[in-house]
Amino acid sequence: MNELNIAATPRASDLPDAGARRRSLIAACSAHAVHDGLTDVIYVLLPIWQSQFSISYAMVGLLRGSYSGMMAGFQLLASRLARRWGRERMLIGGTALAGLAYLIAGQAGGLSVLLVALLLGGLGASTQHPLASSLVTDAHEHGGVKEALAQYNFAGDIGKTLIPGLVGLLLVVVSWETSATLIGLLGLAAAAMLWWLIPARSDATSAKTKKARTVSGAGSPGGLLALQFTGTLDSAVRMGFLTFLPFLLKSKGAGTAGIGVALSLLFVGGAFGKLLCGYLGARIGMMKTVWLTESATALLILAAVWLPLSGLMLMLPLLGLALNGTSSVLYGVVPELAGPDRRDHAFALFYTGTIGGGALAPVVFGYLGDVAGIPVATMTLPASLLRR
Repeated sequence: MNELNIAATPRASDLPDAGARRRSLIAACSAHAVHDGLTDVIYVLLPIWQSQFSISYAMVGLLRGSYSGMMAGFQLLASRLARRWGRERMLIGGTALAGLAYLIAGQAGGLSVLLVALLLGGLGASTQHPLASSLVTDAHEHGGVKEALAQYNFAGDIGKTLIPGLVGLLLVVVSWETSATLIGLLGLAAAAMLWWLIPARSDATSAKTKKARTVSGAGSPGGLLALQFTGTLDSAVRMGFLTFLPFLLKSKGAGTAGIGVALSLLFVGGAFGKLLCGYLGARIGMMKTVWLTESATALLILAAVWLPLSGLMLMLPLLGLALNGTSSVLYGVVPELAGPDRRDHAFALFYTGTIGGGALAPVVFGYLGDVAGIPVATMTLPASLLRR
């Protein structure tokens, strides 16, 4: 037993120093902020694309789902390729590809080019969640991993708040094509920053640390499956609502700038929801926290349908808090349920399910929106949560 304990303890020389941990966390948080901002700015552009290309709500859902679907479908492959080519190269390359995709979208003269650009953007985005999450986990393996993951998740919501909000205001003075080009340049700049930030030996250090451990257990596959099911349903409702929210706001009289501000209010609430629910989950447990956040989400979505524009705008930060709070609790449990040498794979598997659910939901509920209208489709979302 003593031999096992000695083998499971890595030498001090194998541990990343404080500077490397800090740079890894900053790099992962920066990647999360930029990628989530690039992903969610699509919600601001969807009403413009619908008007310009004269497309149905089902096609709107397909555009949104194409980005998320590619992001979900290639995460497992990204985690495998990272073992061969290196986590650093894959994360930087994926960020550059996401930026390039928006440069292509900015030149799109038709729906087919736009769809190809969104598919490429989703492919690039597939590297971020599994690789940046495991970069944070490995760097803080021996202390503060949950706190570091909370900061990483918070950074993603900051990106969701700033980038869509700024683009919504920018669209008042420039075309959407110019806005997409500027977003693409932001993605390329972020890739260059990651190349400078990520510690050069992060992959080697991670490999040494994992090799030094003795695997004490293979994690909890059953627990991870249950966690993934909960996360998938939560993500489907969240992405479905976010797809419909701009159209709901538009029907209540909001303009392009108002939609951008509304999304910023929602994401500000979501950012603080991730922090608050992380602490709440530690105090009262994961199951009680998830029940509270899901119930609040269902009731607030129903209220969003019936409230006037002013009331909806005031309520959005609270809705964001409940809408995003669940995910913060679920993310922090993944490292506990995964084996120590399978964290890249576990994060990729978890994010594949959750983002896959988010990719499918806009298509399904978009079709329902065409048939029954946006209010009915929106009210179907909380029904999905309450039936669980």
